[in-house]
Amino acid sequence: MSKSFGILAGRPECYVYSDTLGCVITGIPREDVAVHYSCRQALAAIHEDPGAVADNPVGKDLLAITEWITANDAQGLIGVTGSFLVGCFNERSDIDLVCYGPEGYQAAQELFQQADLIRPYDGDDLTRLYIRRAKYMEGSSFDALIKQERRKLQGLTANAGAHINCEPIRSDRDKTFARISSKEIGEISLLVKITDHAEGLTTPAVYGIKVKTILSSTIDEADSFARRITHMRSYLGAYTGAFRSGDTVHLAGKLVHTQDGDHSGFGIELTPWTVSGSYVANLAG
Repeated sequence: MSKSFGILAGRPECYVYSDTLGCVITGIPREDVAVHYSCRQALAAIHEDPGAVADNPVGKDLLAITEWITANDAQGLIGVTGSFLVGCFNERSDIDLVCYGPEGYQAAQELFQQADLIRPYDGDDLTRLYIRRAKYMEGSSFDALIKQERRKLQGLTANAGAHINCEPIRSDRDKTFARISSKEIGEISLLVKITDHAEGLTTPAVYGIKVKTILSSTIDEADSFARRITHMRSYLGAYTGAFRSGDTVHLAGKLVHTQDGDHSGFGIELTPWTVSGSYVANLAG
């Protein structure tokens, strides 16, 4: 998404300030949106009328998954995104699923335990997974990255061996971020201990944290913030469900002041809205 700043350079009306994120993001005016894709409706439509999906090896695996979803009354809880959403899939396509809210997360967990549909990454396939993720999760060792990745809803389809993952999304009725506003202070790199992961299982993910060590910062006297930094908020799906209470994590992100109704505090924010580099969160032990 950081590339969108360059892509939309000639359209300044697409640059908007987000009170929730506390920074400038890019967005398309509603009147310019030509098509709205529904992940849930797309998955239901593929199940009802497979069309070309049935002729694709990966598509056949997707159809077997839609059969399971229908048989287990999980329609509306799971959707499909990526190439199968917009109809540009081919024999090298992955399957990208999304699930919604706690009920959707539970249904997706059950789906990914069906060995006749999805097999977990194991053996030599772990190297394939590491290469896939290490491209953008810099600085993480093989063992730490694999431990982090194994906590997510992902694997390989039973027949075509295609990568399949599911990103948990907050439910439509979730109001966690309805009153939140943020103000960016600067950028910071630090080691933290995860104190609460209950809200970290869906995107956007929120983790309770306690600062162990500040490594670097664009802010003078950053140590003065340390005891007041209480949470990490990630708008990057890569870190949803990746951490558990007690983990030590290396974070590199924005230091923000957040206001949530009558409560205020400091946190670390990981967003795609940066042109200076990538924000990361890696297990450190």
